[in-house]
Amino acid sequence: MDTTSYKTTSANKETVTKEWVLVDAENEILGRLASKVAKMVRGKNKPNFTPHVDCGDNVIIINADKIQLTGNKWDQKEYVRHTGYPGGQRFTSVKKMLEKRPTEIINRAVKGMLPKTKLGDALLRNVFIYAGSEHPHQAQKPKKINLNTIK
Repeated sequence: MDTTSYKTTSANKETVTKEWVLVDAENEILGRLASKVAKMVRGKNKPNFTPHVDCGDNVIIINADKIQLTGNKWDQKEYVRHTGYPGGQRFTSVKKMLEKRPTEIINRAVKGMLPKTKLGDALLRNVFIYAGSEHPHQAQKPKKINLNTIK
């Protein structure tokens, strides 16, 4: 057996093929949607995945305001932020977040599933989230996919 024919290839910025993907979040469960989107943005569903390179797709998420949560998360889940001042810890429920900024719910869920490095920040810039069914990325010709096909 000739072992020299089995070369491990490492993707770089020039050899990566990035696609535009459209995901409809209507009636999708938040955590399952976020984990699959994070996998696509990271590029783990591609055969030439390289951990230190942005080799994932650009993902457009529409209908973010129609996301679903399981259990009592609509009442119990809270988002925490800090103003930077003493005693400045603020809590926001999911219901209030959905009313004010519905895209932020998915954004925080996906961000938590990406690396906490400069690469993770760069990957998060490849996710575009919109509350309605319209998006300004028709020129990129995104391919609509079904999340159930992604493992």
